[in-house]
Amino acid sequence: MTRERLYLYDTTLRDGQQTQGVQFSTAEKITIANALDSLGVDYIEGGWPGANPTDSAFFDDAPHTRAKMTAFGMTKRAGFSAENDDVLAAVMNAGTDTVCLVGKTHDFHVTAALGIDLAENTENIAKSITYLVAQGREALFDAEHFFDGYRANPDYALTAIKAAYDAGARWIVLCDTNGGTMPAEVGRITAEVIAAGIPGAHLGIHTHNDTENAVACSLAAVDAGARQIQGTLNGLGERCGNANLTTIIPILLLKEPYASTYDTGISLDALEGLTQISRSLDEILNRVPMKQAAFVGSSAFAHKAGLHASAILKDPSTYEHVQPELVGNARIIPMSNQAGQSNLRRRLESAGLTVAKGDPALGLILDQVKAREADGYSYDTAQASFELLARQALGQMPDLFEVKRYRVTVERRKNKYDQMVSLSEAVVVVKVDGEKRLSVSESMDAEGCDRGPVNALSKALVKDLGQYSALLEDMHLVDFKVRITQGGTEAVTRVIIDSEDGQGRRWSTVGVSANIVDASFEALLDAIRWKLIRDIKT
Repeated sequence: MTRERLYLYDTTLRDGQQTQGVQFSTAEKITIANALDSLGVDYIEGGWPGANPTDSAFFDDAPHTRAKMTAFGMTKRAGFSAENDDVLAAVMNAGTDTVCLVGKTHDFHVTAALGIDLAENTENIAKSITYLVAQGREALFDAEHFFDGYRANPDYALTAIKAAYDAGARWIVLCDTNGGTMPAEVGRITAEVIAAGIPGAHLGIHTHNDTENAVACSLAAVDAGARQIQGTLNGLGERCGNANLTTIIPILLLKEPYASTYDTGISLDALEGLTQISRSLDEILNRVPMKQAAFVGSSAFAHKAGLHASAILKDPSTYEHVQPELVGNARIIPMSNQAGQSNLRRRLESAGLTVAKGDPALGLILDQVKAREADGYSYDTAQASFELLARQALGQMPDLFEVKRYRVTVERRKNKYDQMVSLSEAVVVVKVDGEKRLSVSESMDAEGCDRGPVNALSKALVKDLGQYSALLEDMHLVDFKVRITQGGTEAVTRVIIDSEDGQGRRWSTVGVSANIVDASFEALLDAIRWKLIRDIKT
């Protein structure tokens, strides 16, 4: 049976940039656009030319993409012709073949925000779209606040979008701008719009996630007949974000009835790159990826309980609704005090450590994990530290180097500009290849900013590890988490360090001590040892 075409419109570069704390550079926007194009989306909304220098610069140097590069703007202002509106002119001057204009469809916003009557707003919509089409552009109309407007005044909301459709808009996009409409209502209203004369093949849906329903609302619109979905990578967007395309895309390709009903233009091969694209975006934003994100999160296919792990070994479908490899993710069997031998053997196999069922070493490792977690350690997320513990128990831990002692100091003083600054300095003595080495390092960066005592320790440790130093040059700390595992005067500190290297590998290690620096140093040592084991093997 021939599948029906469903179009995907990405607005990460424009609506996603409305996220608090997010501001893409032009180079970053180009990188993201190329990643989106490799994924296979149909439209890439590059930004609002004229609204800010970055967006304007992007369109000056926009990459050539298979996807339709789209400039975003608004309908002409009252009192101006479409030909003489400088805001609309900036959008046209972006040179894209596709243009999306936003316009008011809620009567309250027309009269209160714009201060014009409904008829004039309708005329502005129609004349703006007519102008785009006359210039040979594919026109989209984003019907702002459509669902709120439809509830308040359905006759006018329909009049506004029909004006755009009759003027030649290829897509009429129904926007739940405030993100408060429920999925059932989105489906009902979308069906009513189609019944009122706008074909579903010309309808799009744009939802926000203020009730955690953006994905569900998008799918409800598709179920009702809409054939374009707008969204962002990782659900970026103002307030609570937009519909998350990294969730929607796998659903459309892997879940029924969508997989057998629709063709999105995204191949299963391209889908395997989804996790990497998602995490690359977080890397650009300098954000830690959300572990519980559907499909692409590092915990999306993690199975902690021993009963689950045992079943997973026999048949992954017992606790997985899709295969993780289909979206470029991987199955993880975390280690914790809830683990059994099934978890343990599966986790060891993923680390390249094969241990026969019933081997006494399995019980020894489990006992060590449970005892150490009672002391405050957590191997649930610190998979690299667990692997090192297991290697030690199995006698498969190479003798790389030994730390004989370390010292770290923090000095608060004034600099030459009479500003109070901190300076961290670390001294580390290690034994490598039978030889003691002493390294001293400060944590000051090129700009003269202190990066703290842990950074000083890291720099001192890797500075003179002999043959190993070169292998650590591409390693850097991604995240640093501290937790007090028990309070009072005998508080114990647990530190989790997430590290990454130039090969894109990311791993987590744990350290525990009453002293936060000592806990950090323990986690740092594990991170370095794990990295060296991997690279020496290769």
